[in-house]
Parts: sequence; C-alpha cells; structure tokens
Amino acid sequence: MNIILLSGGSGKRLWPLSNDIRSKQFIKIFRTEKEDYESMVQRVYRQILSVDEKATVTIATSKTQVSSIHNQLGSGVGICVEPCRRDTFPAVALATAYLHDVQGVPLEESVVVCPVDPYVNQDYFEAVKKQGEIAAEGNANLVLMGIEPTYPSEKYGYIIPCDKEPVSKVATFKEKPDAKTAQKYMEQGALWNGGVFAYKLKYVLDKAHELIDFTDYHDLLAKYETLKKISFDYAVVEKEEQIQVMRFSGQWKDLGTWNTLTEAMEEDCIGEAILNETCENVHVINELDVPVLCMGLKDVVVSASAEGILVSDKEQSSYIKPYVDKIDQQIMFAEKSWGSFRVLDVQEESMTIKVTLNPGHGMNYHSHERRDEIWNVIAGNGNAVIDGKTVLVKAGDVLTMKAGCKHTILAETELKLIEVQLGRDISADDKKKHAL
Repeated sequence: MNIILLSGGSGKRLWPLSNDIRSKQFIKIFRTEKEDYESMVQRVYRQILSVDEKATVTIATSKTQVSSIHNQLGSGVGICVEPCRRDTFPAVALATAYLHDVQGVPLEESVVVCPVDPYVNQDYFEAVKKQGEIAAEGNANLVLMGIEPTYPSEKYGYIIPCDKEPVSKVATFKEKPDAKTAQKYMEQGALWNGGVFAYKLKYVLDKAHELIDFTDYHDLLAKYETLKKISFDYAVVEKEEQIQVMRFSGQWKDLGTWNTLTEAMEEDCIGEAILNETCENVHVINELDVPVLCMGLKDVVVSASAEGILVSDKEQSSYIKPYVDKIDQQIMFAEKSWGSFRVLDVQEESMTIKVTLNPGHGMNYHSHERRDEIWNVIAGNGNAVIDGKTVLVKAGDVLTMKAGCKHTILAETELKLIEVQLGRDISADDKKKHAL
C-alpha cells in the first residue's frame, strides 16, 4: 500500500498546546498499552503499519513540521516537504512525483491520500487498503471514501452516490451546506466527504503535467512557489467523470476543536490536576510543572502549557481562533529531530531554555553572530564539540560559547541542559550551520 498523509494545520484551534510548529497531530493525549501517551500522527502511523507492515508511508508537509515528524516517527517514514503552502492539489502533485521519482513507485501502482489526523479504529485503514485495491483495478480514475453521516453536519462536503451499493459511481458533489440542506442531502443517501481518495499514480501525475509545466519531482519542487493555489477537489475531482465512492460506516471523528478532542480522551486529566467531586464533564491537559485545581466546573476544558493557559466552556472553545490570532508570542515549546526545548524565561537581552537531547542524537554544528551562549548540564552525559575540540560533558558542567564560536553537543544518554542566551538581538535567524 502506498499512502500519502497530508499534514498541515496552523495550530490555532487547540491553543495553547498547538502552535505553528506543533500542530494538533503532534499533541500526545492518547494513552497506549505501555501506559504512556501518543499523538494523532503516531496513532495513525501505528494503525497503518498494523494493517500493512510493508506500507510505503509518505507525509506531505511544510518544513516547520519535519523535526516533529522525525522526533515522533523516526527516520523510516518518507517526507515530501512543501517549500510553501499552495493548497492540496500542488501538495498531492508534488508528493505523487516524489513517490515516482524518488521512491521509485511504478506508474501503475495505486496511491491513497488521506488526512494525517483522523480519530479512527483499525477498520478505517483496512478500508483504506481496500480503497487502494479498488483503484488498482482501474474501473474508475478516482475512488473516494464516503463516510456514513450520523447527523446533518455543516462541516463537511457531501458525496451523492448513484446507488446504495458498497462501491458506487458518484452522481454529484455538494459543498458544505447549512444544517437544513445537509438533512436533505442525507435523505438522498449522501455521504460525508472524508477527504480520502485513491488513484493510480500515473493518473495524477498525468493531471499534474496537464496543469503544470514541469519535467520531474526536482523541477516541480524548484517551481513550487510559482504554482497557483488550488484544492485537489477543484482541480481534479469536480472535473472527473469516472469516479467511484466506497462507503465506510465505522468510527470516524475529526478532532479539530477542544470540544471534539476531549470526547476522545480516555481520562479526565493529563498532567498534574485535581477535580473536586462537584465537577462535571471537565477535562484538563496540563504540561506545566505546577498543579491545576478545578472546583465546581461543568462542561469546561482547561489546558496549560508554556504558550499560555486556556479555561473555556467546551462549546465556546470552537470559536477560539480569532482570539488566538491576536496573540503575538514566540514559540515556547518545540520538538526537534534530536529532542525538544522549552523556553523558561525571556528578558530584553537574554533567554533561558531547557533543552532535552535524546540518547544518540545531537544538534547541528553551528554558530551565532549576535549572541553568547552558556550551557549548564543538569542531567546525563555526552560530548560537546567547541571550535573543533571535543569535550566530555556530564551533570554539573558549564560551557561558555562566545558569539562566532562553532559548537554542538551529542548525547550518549538522555541529556538535559539549561541554555542561557545573552545578546541584544536574540533571534532564530541568528544561526549558521557548519560541517563537523
């Protein structure tokens, strides 16, 4: 099975846990059999491999999410990086070209595209695999997944099939309607458009060449910023006559708001929190090292992180985005391919950060022109390289790097350090990478 996972998101609706780097799919809230937590993307990736352990999984995403993907999924997953956002048709075209030109997937093989963050059970990806097999048979150019609707939702587009068979030809598509119109669609046998579609690789690659002048993946990547922003639905689906839809009636949820996300939580609290006996339908996610106490609350979500604190009625939490848009704050927490960092304090000419490096990983060898750095090692051991000289480091060691000094640190065990940045112009742009 060849599967492309579309991973986007601006990190607004699940503030303060999400931001432009850590979108909702990277928040770890689902308890595993090992009694730890996994994110949406980890859950989806695990489910795919349990259905097909040889599946070729490629994540189409922006460069800001690459480090989080490597941190949570390792290096085995394919990543097709969009240089900028150009909507779903360019993203799918680029990922399809990547599969053929970089991964070597033959033109006649089928590909399934789906969102990276559905909350589903195993049967969903069994259906996705079946969808790919139907596309490989070649009776239609596109095979969509239609979700059996449970209520007249205004959030989804609708697919109206020609009949009630498990796999049907598509009669027409309907855009996101109001609730009254959605009810009429449901009475006509309409299905929710779940954003999952399958095709033979050659079909979409040919469509891409029809609409874009390019030679191969590398050429398309170089021209990506010049491409027109257009969705896959508008560019391809609505113009294609040979389309089938496969029904899916299993569990399917879009956990895009705090209200829907808390419905999927298996416990009331994640992190240090106390709810008294008068609380009803209250959920707390606390990433801070301080306790949260809730008393006498009903239908409320509380979320606390280094980015901020949210206390909201669950229904009202769906309208969070315009308020978060007004918050101008730097990223306070991020996962990197080598570990993670959390900003502890920001002053006019200093910043203090807690850095955690995973065993066997290290930062890029780099320097800064406009700031000094001090590393206080608080746990673990490893090797620091400063201007070409290797130094063994352990808890209690303090290292100082002046502006212009080349440096990195490599962890043997989990390594934690407090990094103090000193300078008048502290910025993420002040970083120059070097060969080690």
